[in-house]
Amino acid sequence: MKYLHTMVRVTDPEASLRFYRDALGLEVLRQRDVPAGRFTLYFLAAPGQPDAQVELTHNWDPEVYTGGRNFGHLAYEVDDIYAACTRLQQHGVTINRPPRDGRMAFVRSPDGISIELLQAGDALPPAEPWASMPNTGSW
Repeated sequence: MKYLHTMVRVTDPEASLRFYRDALGLEVLRQRDVPAGRFTLYFLAAPGQPDAQVELTHNWDPEVYTGGRNFGHLAYEVDDIYAACTRLQQHGVTINRPPRDGRMAFVRSPDGISIELLQAGDALPPAEPWASMPNTGSW
C-alpha cells in the first residue's frame, strides 16, 4: 500500500493557491481541469516530497462546505517554526496558535482547514513575539 494524497475541497482556488503555494510554500505539481465533471484538481506537495500530496478540489458549481471534527488537520514539519510563522503573517495569514513553545503552531486555510506546523528536531528556545502571543480563534 502507498499513501497518495489528502483531498480538500476549496471554494476559491486562487485564494487557496495563495495560501498553500505562496504562504505555506507548497509546490503545484500538476493541475487537471475536468469539464465533464465541472471541477479542477490541483496537486501540491512540500518541496522535494512529491509522494505526500494535498489535492485541492474546486467544484465549479458553488457549494457551501462545513467543517467537521472528523477531519483534524494537515501537518507539516518546518526547519524554523518562527521563520515559517513570520512568512505566513507576511502573506496575511493569522497565526491561530502561535509557537510559544518553539515547537508547534496552527493556522487555517481560506476554507478553514487547520494546518499544524511542527519544528523539525528539538523545539527552538522561546522567543518574542511568539512567547507572549495569545491564541486567535480556533484551530
